Amino acid sequence: MPLKTVQGFLTRQFLERSYTHGRGFTREHVATSLLHSDEERTTELQTLRLLSFNIQVGISTGQYKHYVTRSWQHVLPSSARQKNLDRIAHLVHDYDLVALQEADGGSLRSGFINQIEYLAHRGHFPWWYQQLNRNLGHIAKHSNGVLIRCLPEQLEDHKLPGFIPGRGAIALELGEKNPILVVVMHLALSRHGRDVQLSYIRKLMDNFEHVVLMGDMNAHAGQLLGDSPLTGAGLHSASMDVHTFPSWKPSKSLDHILLSSSLRAKSFSVLNFPQSDHLPVAVEINLPAGVSIQKRCSTNKSVLTAH
Repeated sequence: MPLKTVQGFLTRQFLERSYTHGRGFTREHVATSLLHSDEERTTELQTLRLLSFNIQVGISTGQYKHYVTRSWQHVLPSSARQKNLDRIAHLVHDYDLVALQEADGGSLRSGFINQIEYLAHRGHFPWWYQQLNRNLGHIAKHSNGVLIRCLPEQLEDHKLPGFIPGRGAIALELGEKNPILVVVMHLALSRHGRDVQLSYIRKLMDNFEHVVLMGDMNAHAGQLLGDSPLTGAGLHSASMDVHTFPSWKPSKSLDHILLSSSLRAKSFSVLNFPQSDHLPVAVEINLPAGVSIQKRCSTNKSVLTAH
């Protein structure tokens, strides 16, 4: 499909974001990629496959000098970016829920394509959600996003506190009875900023037995679990402090999927997929007794072509 015709095939649901603290959204607020057809089927999940990936707006970085030599791609479009997005779409299509950080919501640098919507379309995800955190108009639309195969019962868009605005969290409830709370986030670079934001997120966890926190947390798991507002919350890391950054020679553990004590990982991995400056992290969890989640998937894999 030619790049310039992609937007014609995608259906948008633009959401005005004047959200107040703690405001919730009903199921229809999650946008659909309109992939429903006779070639789809619904199944009851036994496990939940999760992936978190900071995609750096589709820019491939393989060494430190690329931060300089490829910096123009943060402002201007690139054909290499589109090929990279297709590789990412091929990677994510095997997962039930994908958390995206540093995605572009449709500006000059992304060819005016909403990257979250594009990945949902190419990866055959029935639903997606974009959180616009810094809107620079035609220049850039800094966003978090979620691609999902199971329609959440509830979704909340939270603007995280901080001296510099522009960080956010997306909270989803999966399952009708005793649901799993999934919080997708991209935290601040500074220790103080992260602690303020984690205090906010800690409050979101109240009254939930099953909790998943996932995203680019800009801190090692040991600090998050042992010396932050999350200390004592009963969380554990599926794999403590596996390095994810920089992608070409990982030496820092910044990207995590943290689980409540009621959830156990069947498998965990840091994927060898250096298409950003971060590596993606993935976990498969066993669903606890009493939690029922329906997954919608397509049997048509024709759009999952990687370059």
